[in-house]
Amino acid sequence: MSRPLQRVPNQPWLAEHLGTLSAEARRRLKWMDYYMAHGRNARRTCRHFDISPQTFYRWWRRYQPQDLTTLEAHSRRPRRRRQPTWSPALAATVRAVRQQYPRWGKDKLVVLLRRAGWTVSTSMVGRILTRLRQQGQLVEPRGRPVSARKARPPRPYAIRKPAAYAVTRPGDLVQVDTLDVRPLPGVIFKHLAARDMISRWDVVEVASRATSRTAARFLDALQARMPFPVHAVQVDGGSEFAGAFEQECQRRRIRLFVLPPRSPKLNGRVERSNRTHTEEFYEVTELEWTVPAVNRQLRQWERIYNTVRPHQALGYRTPSEFLRDLARAG
Repeated sequence: MSRPLQRVPNQPWLAEHLGTLSAEARRRLKWMDYYMAHGRNARRTCRHFDISPQTFYRWWRRYQPQDLTTLEAHSRRPRRRRQPTWSPALAATVRAVRQQYPRWGKDKLVVLLRRAGWTVSTSMVGRILTRLRQQGQLVEPRGRPVSARKARPPRPYAIRKPAAYAVTRPGDLVQVDTLDVRPLPGVIFKHLAARDMISRWDVVEVASRATSRTAARFLDALQARMPFPVHAVQVDGGSEFAGAFEQECQRRRIRLFVLPPRSPKLNGRVERSNRTHTEEFYEVTELEWTVPAVNRQLRQWERIYNTVRPHQALGYRTPSEFLRDLARAG
């Protein structure tokens, strides 16, 4: 391929152009200079700069010696961009639902929208959320940090759940844990959470202290608010799950399994629930930091969690819907 024009060195306009070129354009200019200085041998040029012939010829066709800006990369943005296909009413609904549940993603929001009668895909909800963020109509909430639970001394007598114990039905094993919630300097709440391994049904409360008597009283809430009998409870080696709590489990004929030291992964379901409740409740909810006030709003959140919030592990059903489907099947 021949070109009639060749760049002339040491011209005033050339120095001016070189000063405004990007690093990539100057690199491509070296290709052209080498090509012209070595008998217009494209293959030799490609080997010297380790580029493909397709790349070289594409830029050679663009190259104009009197206009070095032709070596700058062009925008690859499509001339015709895809226009939104959703209605303003749908966008407003997505925005309202996301503001109500600010930590839920498109997979959960689409379930709620379909329940409300909207015919919408998950990808469309994602595009709407992206457009709302770009327009500044959707601002992610700033989380209020809540410190993690302090490490507790190991319990050398801890006994692991027997390998032969089968967990097949709701209530066969409920994992229980505590979490320190520190919203203000000097203010500490003890968050108690129970999660059923099969249905993901959660019961949550807060207390001012985490003692064995507090944990024993939590058994009342656990049995009253889980819609199935609780046969066994699994806890870590914290002191709040000894003493009165252990005695109360024995009195109620609830089997009690205690984890080995440094094994939080064996209580992974309830550990994950702690993160969920922290991110989706404590960090985004305006609260009056007293035990009765927090518990009142926790009960509302517990209802949302068990009857409104779609769970990916349950096929985007709620725990309530999972239990209903299980009863129908069985």
